[in-house]
Amino acid sequence: MTDPNASNMTDPNASGITNPKANELTDTKAHELTEPKAPGTTDPKAPIGIFDSGIGGLTVVKHLIDALPNENIVYFGDTARVPYGSKSNDTVIEYSIQDAAFLMEFGVKAIVVACNTASSVALNQLRERFSVPIIGMIEPGAKYGLGYTSNDKIGVIGTRATVNNKAYSTKIAELDGQVTIIEQACPLFVPFAEEGWIDHPATRAVAAEYLKPLKDAGVDTLILGCTHYPILKDVIKDEMGSNVKLVDSGIAASYAVVKELTERGLLNPENTPGDEIYYVSDIPATFSFVASLFLGREIIKINKVETDYISSLFSMNKN
Repeated sequence: MTDPNASNMTDPNASGITNPKANELTDTKAHELTEPKAPGTTDPKAPIGIFDSGIGGLTVVKHLIDALPNENIVYFGDTARVPYGSKSNDTVIEYSIQDAAFLMEFGVKAIVVACNTASSVALNQLRERFSVPIIGMIEPGAKYGLGYTSNDKIGVIGTRATVNNKAYSTKIAELDGQVTIIEQACPLFVPFAEEGWIDHPATRAVAAEYLKPLKDAGVDTLILGCTHYPILKDVIKDEMGSNVKLVDSGIAASYAVVKELTERGLLNPENTPGDEIYYVSDIPATFSFVASLFLGREIIKINKVETDYISSLFSMNKN
């Protein structure tokens, strides 16, 4: 079965993961906000769905494969509409519901919101709309940050949306009101990461500017509050100094997924390596190279799905 709305695609079913609605793509209409929850699955062999605004979420995929190598994974990176961090909250919510709705067509048993912006803005709306477990980045990252700090001074870097919504500071304060939190938006880090500028003079110059307030505040722990940022960790580490612990929210989230699936009895019982299928809404010229940096290996098959189809799955303005 192939996807009639997808272009530049390999055979998505070669992975063994199928989209039961593939033949309905051209007829799918936008869903109403009042639509009841999409039904979930309790099949342990069903795939885990992961979405991000771009390819930064591949860092989460990498950690999840390391933790659960026998799980099947469907990834969607909204590369045509990246970054989410500069969008309005309503737009991020709309895009996030569309992304999750696309993943639900593969019968996923859980969805990982591998985007800190979407996690900070849209997590509640996603949980209200979909009945599968929804795991975000914020709470796992906040808990790990608290576990590492010795001087009770935690820094957080993220997109403007994540910082402006005070997602991490609110969660950390909720967990421990004695901790000082310093948040800093680093919007240029996402395009640098997407371009693969992991050791570029411009990246280092911008990092020095962004991270100075955190250094001056004396934080001993820094939460990388965007899944794109781990690819720049060497630059960030060099700037912050070796005494500052960097917390990768993607690693924390992968352990949260293990815990959630274990508690629900949804771990895949198979002992063979899981299948993976990767979808994006655009394939930039540098995609393969940059994606390999994030995932740690080359992606053999990259499937493109049209943005018009993703957009058709939900609209905030649909009457």
